[in-house]
Amino acid sequence: MTSRVLVRARLGTVLTFALAGMLCGVWVSRTPALADKFGMREGDVGMAILVWGIGAIIAMQGLRGVMARLGGTAVLRVAAPLTAVSVALVGLAPTRPLLFVAVALFGMTFGLTDIGMNAQGSAVERSYQRPVMNGMHAGWCAGGISGGLLGSFSASAGLSFGETLVGGAIIALPLTLVLGRTYIDDRAPAATGRGRARLPLVVYLIGTLAFVAFMMEGTIADWSGLFLNHELGATQSVAALAYPLFEAAMLGGRLVGDRVRSRLGTRRMLTYAGLGTAVAVSIVVLAPATPFALAGFGLAGLMVCTVVPTTISVAGSVVPGRSAAAVGQVGAMGYGGLVLGPVVIGFLADAASLRVGLGLAVVLALLIAASARFVPARRLLVVASEPEVEPEAVRLAA
Repeated sequence: MTSRVLVRARLGTVLTFALAGMLCGVWVSRTPALADKFGMREGDVGMAILVWGIGAIIAMQGLRGVMARLGGTAVLRVAAPLTAVSVALVGLAPTRPLLFVAVALFGMTFGLTDIGMNAQGSAVERSYQRPVMNGMHAGWCAGGISGGLLGSFSASAGLSFGETLVGGAIIALPLTLVLGRTYIDDRAPAATGRGRARLPLVVYLIGTLAFVAFMMEGTIADWSGLFLNHELGATQSVAALAYPLFEAAMLGGRLVGDRVRSRLGTRRMLTYAGLGTAVAVSIVVLAPATPFALAGFGLAGLMVCTVVPTTISVAGSVVPGRSAAAVGQVGAMGYGGLVLGPVVIGFLADAASLRVGLGLAVVLALLIAASARFVPARRLLVVASEPEVEPEAVRLAA
């Protein structure tokens, strides 16, 4: 593979992460407007997010065999444009039942896009022979920031929930089609005919950590706006800033995350990330006013940012020849955390308050710190004979 092709693939993958983050940022930042449009309580919003997550998991697990046979590239080229279309359908839904149908569709297409772009990122990382996954996920943060700012701007301009989401979809759709031409083929002949074979136990151990990490990250992202709006009395335009601030801090952390991982090692980095996130979320939970909560959300983003990319990176390296399947499995388990987290927070908010609900994220952060020692510290990263890729072996830093 030429360096030019590899650089183009890396840039295309980063921009795909950015587009996915933008669509998610628009959706999350306008959650208060969604609640107002359909007269939803916190528990109802949590149910909508539950439907989204269930759709993602069903698609991920149902097409895991397809991912193993065809690779993430083929899935991503189809799923990314469909994600943009499904976002528009969510915005156009006129009734609550149709909203839930559109949200389920959005979840299915987004879930496939997520594992497809992570599989593509894993293929690029193996070709680079060094950690670059945090940099890939930095693209997600940049997109999340732009989507959150778009949501805040649309709220200030008086645009509706539907108008905001349709606008985001119009921006994303043509770009997903163009970016599909930049990806490298990540199929591995060694995986042929084994798409549904059971993966080794280590993949499920990494998936468990991803479950906790996604649950914690989703809890902070999905409920930050409603926390500021309902608990601290912030306006919708100010509340919409919480998500882009969180993502901006994650962006800064992920831009240096690969270097931090190489210096500290995987286990130590995850331990520090968990402890730091617990402190940050505690600041949010105890915040007496909006500025303190915003500072806490920013610190939480800086601390938690490396956890999810690292679990995906490790998953892509532990099963040579079956990276797409391993990434898909870990991604599906991670999305289980995204499903459970918002529902639990919604019910806790209904029963007590969002302060109590967000306190769950403190516990999850401490679980990550305690579980870091179970992550494989050193793994031989082997690239199977893939099209245009020479076999290579490289050992990642601990």
